[in-house]
Amino acid sequence: MKQPLFLQGTLHEKIWGGNRLGTVFNYELNSDKTGEYWAISAHGNGVSQILNGRFEGMGLDQLYHLEPALFGYPKSKVFPLLIKILDANDWLSVQVHPDDAYALAHEDELGKTECWYVLEADEGAEIIYGHTAKTKEDLKEMIMTGQWDELLTRVSVKAGDFFYVPSGTMHAIGRGILILETQQSSDTTYRVYDFDRPDKSGQLRELHLKESIDVLTLAEPKNSQPVDLKVGDLMSTLLVSNEFFTVYKWEVKGQASFTQTAPYYLMSVIEGEGDLLIDNDTYSLKKGDHFILPNHVASWEFSGDLTLIVSYSND
Repeated sequence: MKQPLFLQGTLHEKIWGGNRLGTVFNYELNSDKTGEYWAISAHGNGVSQILNGRFEGMGLDQLYHLEPALFGYPKSKVFPLLIKILDANDWLSVQVHPDDAYALAHEDELGKTECWYVLEADEGAEIIYGHTAKTKEDLKEMIMTGQWDELLTRVSVKAGDFFYVPSGTMHAIGRGILILETQQSSDTTYRVYDFDRPDKSGQLRELHLKESIDVLTLAEPKNSQPVDLKVGDLMSTLLVSNEFFTVYKWEVKGQASFTQTAPYYLMSVIEGEGDLLIDNDTYSLKKGDHFILPNHVASWEFSGDLTLIVSYSND
């Protein structure tokens, strides 16, 4: 049967987490410090489970290896993308992620280029996006002497903003921000600065200064420029496309029909509700649902009032 693969993600407690994943998306939280929901993931630190059909109960990692036809017989040995929702009730650490070459050599996993769609942001919310150092020597000196106010570039954010964060970019998500993150399937993070705050055991979290200095780039980050296309009841916004992934925002108000142009699609409903029609089968959708349209779904239709973040791998 041609059907979507609905997914159950995993929740992750974080020192900076809160409870918005429960209040906004109705996920069942077991901590008021819940920072992340790994919605579509085959990463070993949080594997999503299939919720429907003949693969019900199977992990996405296992399905990817056992049923390559569902994913268009992909080249990548591991499921290449990871979709998260993050609740920053406090500042995340100032951090950087390595590229593939460095990560594979030092961490035995993919690098981490990512992007953020801002779902909610409190008034005055900010992120750190880049730094001011012009040379590696200046960068190292400012990090080692703690010149954070001079080094870090702060940017104000609001709901609906989008940021492209390639590997090597100094960054941090600020207090009061809820985002959907599309990223390479990696859990490697190098902390540069953590605001000198203790964890729940009273200890400072580990920093990774050597690795951070190794991988930080000097160029100012260049954000992508979203492109809108209105077709009937669909507003399609291309948010970013690079060597790793392509990400869209689709806003459907009425009905919109689609045909497959990628091997498979990752979809997250971020607002509204409606239906997904594949052949003669209808699936109800609501805010907080996450699913994959596998390779054998050649066409489909959305109806209702829905906003989705949609991505696919370019690997």
